[in-house]
Amino acid sequence: MATDDATPTEDLAQLLARLKDEYGVNDSQIAGAIGVSVSTVNTWVHRKRQPRPDALRALAAAYPKFTEDQIFAAAGRKTPGPLSPDAAERILALLHELTAEQQADKEVEIRALAERNRSTLS
Repeated sequence: MATDDATPTEDLAQLLARLKDEYGVNDSQIAGAIGVSVSTVNTWVHRKRQPRPDALRALAAAYPKFTEDQIFAAAGRKTPGPLSPDAAERILALLHELTAEQQADKEVEIRALAERNRSTLS
């Protein structure tokens, strides 16, 4: 992936290395700060697994020198859009107006979109 300014991008393992240098933390401290196990962080560092979106957001919250956009891009994903409480309430109200079958169909569609976002590059 390349950015508009032709600056080479980094993957998540590289971003985590920078994060550790910037904040003077290790895998254990990162794990504690975002509520995952040390072995989970280790799988990210060694490129064995990619974190879930909630873990990526937790990284951005715990280490604010790195934005959600930077972290998601390093993980090869698009940053999910924000969902305000009002928007969540409106969407839920709409779902309540659907039949049980329609709700099940919408759930399948939403799951498919979420899975696509987890598995595709930004």
